[in-house]
Amino acid sequence: MRSFKRESILLTEAFKNKLLHWAQQYEEVVWLDSNNYQHGYSSYQAILAVDAFTAIKTDAQGAFQKLEEYQSLTKDWLFGYLTYDLKNDVENLSSSNFDGLHFPELYFFQPKRLFLFSENEVHIHYLQLVADEMESDWKAICNFATTKKKVPEHNPLKIRLRTSKDSYFENVGKMLQHIERGDIYEANFCQEFFSENVSLDPLLTFFHLNEISKPPFATYLKLQHWYAFSASPERYLKREGAVVLSQPIKGTAKRLPDPAEDKKMAEALRENAKERSENIMITDLVRNDLSKFAKKGSVTVKELCKVYTFKQVHQLISTVQCEVASNFSSVEILKKTFPMGSMTGAPKVSAMKIIEQLEDTKRGLYSGAIGYFSPQGDFDFNVVIRSILYNKKHRYVSFSVGGAITANSIPELEYEECLLKAKAMREALEQKK
Repeated sequence: MRSFKRESILLTEAFKNKLLHWAQQYEEVVWLDSNNYQHGYSSYQAILAVDAFTAIKTDAQGAFQKLEEYQSLTKDWLFGYLTYDLKNDVENLSSSNFDGLHFPELYFFQPKRLFLFSENEVHIHYLQLVADEMESDWKAICNFATTKKKVPEHNPLKIRLRTSKDSYFENVGKMLQHIERGDIYEANFCQEFFSENVSLDPLLTFFHLNEISKPPFATYLKLQHWYAFSASPERYLKREGAVVLSQPIKGTAKRLPDPAEDKKMAEALRENAKERSENIMITDLVRNDLSKFAKKGSVTVKELCKVYTFKQVHQLISTVQCEVASNFSSVEILKKTFPMGSMTGAPKVSAMKIIEQLEDTKRGLYSGAIGYFSPQGDFDFNVVIRSILYNKKHRYVSFSVGGAITANSIPELEYEECLLKAKAMREALEQKK
């Protein structure tokens, strides 16, 4: 049972700063922020969950079953993540590539303290054992004194590529051969940027990344010494009652400073045959995934190849929705669609096998999902892209980027797209404006 309190508050950047600095006293922190992006599909403007009462941390083997049991037993709010490598629990697959981050493959916790923000107020939900601290915590947050930290001027962070440019072109060539043979139609091919012996200021890094991008699925995650700072523009899957929604992204174009030219760039993306074909292929894959648990005839495409504009890029996003048959649990719905089609390919299993052969890095949390379950079993998860991952204990920081490879792909243009997607994370880590 939880105690409840409502407070009027305007969620300004200054208040977010106070809130997240206050939260750093806890070992478990999840902050989900829509950045007030007006897309009409989010239940909350932002959420903060801190301080684990119970938790589950496991590798891929039997992970979804363990999560099902945990969620069924707690019947409470749960926050955490699913790594890409849970594919090995869904299909007969394996992960053997280099891993510098060493994140647990699934990690969720039940927060003692929870803050749900709408436009003008916050709903505060505390477990009974800390309910008497609700008033003092709120006062501490409102009165928290933050000081602006200076960016260090020494020890500039050196970012390296795990995959050389020549190796990237060679492996994209191999992927195109698979497509030509008919093994796959499309696959998402990714590469890692990393740095070692790093000491980051987690909040400074997150705030910088978020300021650069202002995405609708921003995330600050701290679970012991594992951190994720996400500027994701993509929703993986949301359940609200009997309705399940997915919003895959495929198709990227850069922003331009001149408004007229920027508008032309967005229109060109909307009409680009290659980008549309990539998006439609993945939309069909998502429709197929949803049909595994949807009521007959309920799978609909609400938006197909719609251009959404963010601070750094334009994206093609489709919105697919269905009604859920009553005999499917929330965890089962996630398992039947995981990993998301936009980060794998078509057919999904064949694409994942080829991805494992050709990529140099274990994806881990990258191209996984961060989100929450409500006590009623509703959930909302992003896709972990445009994200920085950090193991504080091992002093290793990493971000990965990728793109869809199809028969029409030109390796040089795919590489340029990767560099465009990497720009915000690189700037955040190098602390450049």
